[in-house]
Amino acid sequence: QVQLRESGGGLVQAGGSLKLSCAASGRTFSSNVMGWFRQAPGKEREFVAIISGSGGSTAYADSVKGRFTISRDNAKNTVYLQMNSLKPEDTAIYYCAGKEIVTGPYDYWGQGTQVTVSS
Repeated sequence: QVQLRESGGGLVQAGGSLKLSCAASGRTFSSNVMGWFRQAPGKEREFVAIISGSGGSTAYADSVKGRFTISRDNAKNTVYLQMNSLKPEDTAIYYCAGKEIVTGPYDYWGQGTQVTVSS
């Protein structure tokens, strides 16, 4: 079983940047697809970004494309989300998640980290 722990959230002004980290425990991390999701108050959780096990393939939600970058360091069992040009509408709890089967559901989730962007 893989356990995830996010960090790096905080308060930032609009236009600023933050880098989130998600540290994983477990032997199978490097083979797992990893994703970032977010949930704003009163809204449903939404997809933000995804990265393949090797890190060679990524995809993003249209709302963050060109501003956010997902990456991973399998040697450190960590996945990252670099967030630039932040907007107030990016305010949410950000979660990382992982899955062993590319087409399957996410198997494990972190506890989340709060990102607040002030205008």
